[in-house]
Amino acid sequence: MIKVICVGKVKEKFYRDAIKEYLKRLTKYTKIEIIEVDDDATDRSLNIERDRIMKNIKPNEFNITLDIEGTMYDSVALSNKLNQLQIDGKSDINFIIGGSNGLHQDIKNISNMSISFSKLTFPHQLFRVILLEQIYHCFKIISNESYHK
Repeated sequence: MIKVICVGKVKEKFYRDAIKEYLKRLTKYTKIEIIEVDDDATDRSLNIERDRIMKNIKPNEFNITLDIEGTMYDSVALSNKLNQLQIDGKSDINFIIGGSNGLHQDIKNISNMSISFSKLTFPHQLFRVILLEQIYHCFKIISNESYHK
């Protein structure tokens, strides 16, 4: 089971449509769920968002944070990592995307792995699409299926 835990909601229909398409494609390979937690605009936003994220994390799940300072992988290396996690019995995986202020240090501390897709900054709504596309791409590679770009 893969959970994508993210701060904030997707507002634009074209992003929601793209997300829906990748979720549909991924059902062939895994159970996947997107959990949106409300963002917070107060001075305590990271603490509040941390608490909202933590409510969705269970013991023994493998937590992957998306962080600009994380390790960069190409698609093959990331697919190998996901495949190895499954072989090692870590089939409950959380991908955690923070809000506009990033992730609270407590979330980073419970992270088993931190990955970066780029040194560039992406809008959070677009990044969900990018993440789902890469997860889909990984499963295509793991399954030794062709991927049409």
